[in-house]
Order: sequence, then C-alpha cells, then structure tokens
Amino acid sequence: MTVVTLTTDFGLTDPFVGIMKGVLATRAPGVPVIDVSHGVPAQDVLAGALVLRHAVPYFPRGSVHVAVVDPGVGTERRALCVETAGGPLLGPDNGVLSLAASALEIRRIVHLTEERFFLSPRSGTFHGRDVFAPVAAALATGTSPSALGETVADMTRVSVPAVRRDGERVTGAVVYVDRFGNLVTNIDMDTVAPFVGELAVRIGSHRISGVSRSYGAVERGALVAVVNSWGLVEIAARDGSAAAQLGGIGTPVVVERG
Repeated sequence: MTVVTLTTDFGLTDPFVGIMKGVLATRAPGVPVIDVSHGVPAQDVLAGALVLRHAVPYFPRGSVHVAVVDPGVGTERRALCVETAGGPLLGPDNGVLSLAASALEIRRIVHLTEERFFLSPRSGTFHGRDVFAPVAAALATGTSPSALGETVADMTRVSVPAVRRDGERVTGAVVYVDRFGNLVTNIDMDTVAPFVGELAVRIGSHRISGVSRSYGAVERGALVAVVNSWGLVEIAARDGSAAAQLGGIGTPVVVERG
C-alpha cells in the first residue's frame, strides 16, 4: 500500500497539519499518512531538507513524500513533483526537496500546473492544503506524475556548507539543532576516519576528548560528542541542552587529532 509522509514547519498548535490530513482522507481514503516532523524550525528550508533526506530511505519504495517549508508561498516560486527511484517528492521549489533528491535517481521533475488536481479556490497562503495534499492524494491513488504538469529541467538546490580540512584537522559548523538542544554538525565520520589516534572536538572555548558511542558515556551535565543516527558528529549535553550553552546553527566546530 502507498504511504504518504508529511514534513512541515507548521507545528502542532495550529490546525494546518490536521487540515492537510483531512484533504488526504477525503481524496485518498484508507491511504496511511505518516508524520515525519512538523517541528522543522519556521522557514528553515535547509533544516527541512536535512530532515527529509534522512527520513526518505526508511520508507517503502513508492511512498509519496510531502515537504512544506515554504516561506515563498503565494509568490512566483514553482510547486514541484520530483519523481525519483524511491518515490515522488512534493514541495515548493526552494531547495527543500533537493537533498533527498540528490541521493536518489531523479527520473523527472514536474512543475505542478494542472489545476484540476488542486483545491479551488486556491489560497495564497496555504498551498499545503490546496496544492500539495490533493496532489499527494492523486499520486497515492494512481495518477502518473506526468499528468500533473510540464516537465522541467532543473530545480532549486540548497547545499550543506562544506567542511575545510587542514592536515588532521577538520573545521565545520552546526547545521541543525534538534528539540533536545543537540548540535548536529556537517562533519561525517568518513571525513575524520583517516586520522590516527584519539580525536578531540572543539566548539568555542570547550574541548571534548574523543567521540563517544552514546550520550550516557559522560556524567550528567557534561558535554559529549557522538556520531548520530545521520552519521554526523553531534555535540550534546547529557540531560541538558548543548545549544543553550554553546550556540546554534553556524557555530564553528573543529575535529582534530587529540
């Protein structure tokens, strides 16, 4: 059975997520809808793209993935369906789909222009309800992406900031902060694996010895560096918030031979 997933920055206080699910239930009754996250920081397209990239591989092939982090809603930005080997991705053409699409074979990019698939009248502020949810329902019930609009050659892309390597020292930055205040960096362990000996992680004036296997490897309140479930170096404060102590997105982080 086809699955529809939802990734948004809508939160759960307002009715927006529930309304999208109502549209899906009306137009694709019985199709499972799974919430990936509605806690993406508001208007943070890169964070939404990271969340989507790391979620898509864990769903059945053919799942329909909807990502709505859309500060440009109602403007001339395009609405897209990106058809990949793993399933279609739906969302605004602002880069939120691009990290997930880059890891998969893109078969086609469709600009959503066939208004018969949308709700009418269409709001200028809620395309999650009026465009992406009804199009997701159409795909989940057998509509081909080719019927949704015209094929286009490209899409807007966002990129994770590159790390800088200097001998046995890698300088990166925090690119995502989760709800626990854990600081996710753009440094993956493949980058520092060739280093010989013990590693040290530096952030601000703090030095963390080694990369641990778990958050519980240190005493309560202490800082710890781990490799998280995304395969990236992450800095946490046991039973606390590293973000509250150390800063947020963009904070420089160095991993070096200890």
